[in-house]
Amino acid sequence: MSTTDEIPPDAPDEGGQLALDVDELPGGAKGAVEAVLMVVEEPVSEVALASALEVTVETVRDALAEIEAELADGTRGWTIRSVAGGWRLYSHPAYASVVERFVLDGQQARLTQASLETLAVIAYRQPISRARISAVRGVSVDGVVRTLLTRGLITEVSHDGESGSTLYGTTDSFLERMGLQSLDDLPPIAPYLPEADMIDELAEQGRA
Repeated sequence: MSTTDEIPPDAPDEGGQLALDVDELPGGAKGAVEAVLMVVEEPVSEVALASALEVTVETVRDALAEIEAELADGTRGWTIRSVAGGWRLYSHPAYASVVERFVLDGQQARLTQASLETLAVIAYRQPISRARISAVRGVSVDGVVRTLLTRGLITEVSHDGESGSTLYGTTDSFLERMGLQSLDDLPPIAPYLPEADMIDELAEQGRA
């Protein structure tokens, strides 16, 4: 092969993979973005999509906006949403009752009231220990915390410097399931919960 021979258009790049040109795909960048979103298990960022598809972030944003607009009217069973810093496919809210019936299939899969109340305390007052959660709720929360850990909604984030107690916070999975970008998007109900100093006082009373 002479030095003047051209490199075939489908030759591998330096990493051993075939060079990618999304413009040659039937659906272009939009189709490529849809295909990736079909297989991801967690929200994927615009930067990660751009890197994987070898296009600009602006191209990815345009494609996402186009997909979102096309799916907004509910004529399709799914849509895309930006949550927890990335994008994912979701069933369309218009079909929530259908999905719920299929997924639950007669089984009780919802969180109990106790779990929801405990999750709310953690979400608004994190990082927070079990003792402080119990102080707010007025009951032991050991079992409920284990349930929330098992479901991946909360996690151990650190330890209290004085008592050594484990401190809990919410996870990206919590943001994803709530449809939130960040904790800043939580509804403003925090003023109705006790302040940190009052929580500490209640916790001390509980240990007395």
